[in-house]
Amino acid sequence: MTGRRPRLWIHVALFVATAFTATAAGAAWDGADPFGGAAGLLRGLPFSLSLLAILFCHEMGHYLMCMRHGVDASPPYFVPGIPLLPFPGTFGAVIRVRSRFPNRKALFDMGAGGPWAGFVVALVVMIVGLRLSRVDPSAHGGLLFGDSLLTAALARLVLGAQPDTVVVHPIAVAGWFGLFITSLNLIPAGQLDGGHILYAATGRRTTWLGALLAAIAAWLTWRVSENWLLWVLIIVLMTRLGHPPTLDDGASVGLGRLAMAASSLILLVVTFVPDPIRIVP
Repeated sequence: MTGRRPRLWIHVALFVATAFTATAAGAAWDGADPFGGAAGLLRGLPFSLSLLAILFCHEMGHYLMCMRHGVDASPPYFVPGIPLLPFPGTFGAVIRVRSRFPNRKALFDMGAGGPWAGFVVALVVMIVGLRLSRVDPSAHGGLLFGDSLLTAALARLVLGAQPDTVVVHPIAVAGWFGLFITSLNLIPAGQLDGGHILYAATGRRTTWLGALLAAIAAWLTWRVSENWLLWVLIIVLMTRLGHPPTLDDGASVGLGRLAMAASSLILLVVTFVPDPIRIVP
C-alpha cells in the first residue's frame, strides 16, 4: 500500500464549516434565531456537538478498520448542509477509500465498523436527550419525528410515556438523526455500508435484492411519504453500479462475522423509520 499524505487543511475547513451549519440548525431546533447574534447561535451547540460526535465516530469506525487492514483511506470529509428546519445542518461525512480491499474480512470490518460505532454513540445521545425532554400530552402540530421500533421503546423506557406525547430536546433530535442515518446506511444496496456488509458476507452481487428494496421504497413513496422517492433512485443506481470485488473473494469471513451481519440486519429493522418527518399544522 502506498499511503498518501492527507491535505489536513481541507478536512479541518470542512469540519469547521459543518460545525457552523450544524450549530445554526441546532439553534433553530432549540427555537432560537441562529442568525440573530452569538447568544442565539450558541444555543445550537448541544445539538451540533452531539450530532458531530455521532458522525465522527461513524466515519472513524470506517477509517480505523481501513488502517487495521492496510487499506489506503482518507480521514473523514465532513459535508456542510442547510442550516434551516427541518434539516440537521449537515449532509453527513465520508471517507475516501483509495485502494482495493485485500479480502472480504477487511471489507466486512470496514463496512460494519462505521454504522456500529455511530450507533453506540447515537444510542447514548438519544437516551441523554430523552432524559432532558418533557412529556406534554397537549402538544400538537409542528415538526413531528417518526418513530422506529427502537426510539418508541426508548421513549417508554426512559420517560414512561407514549412517543407522540414527548416534546424532544435538541440533543434527542441529534440522537434521532444519528439513528436515522445509521438505518439509511445499513440498507443492503451497492456501496452503502449495508451493501459492503452483504457483499462481504455472501461474496457475490445480489441484484434481486436491490430490485426488492427499490420496490419497497416505491411502496413507501406511494403510501407513506414522497421523501422515499429519492431513495428509490439511490437504490436503483447503487444496484446498477454493483460492488467491486476484493483482491481475494474466495476467503470466507467466518461465523463470527456472519453473526455480525445478521445483527446488522436486525439493527436496520429496529432503527428503520417509515415516515421520518411530518409537518402538522
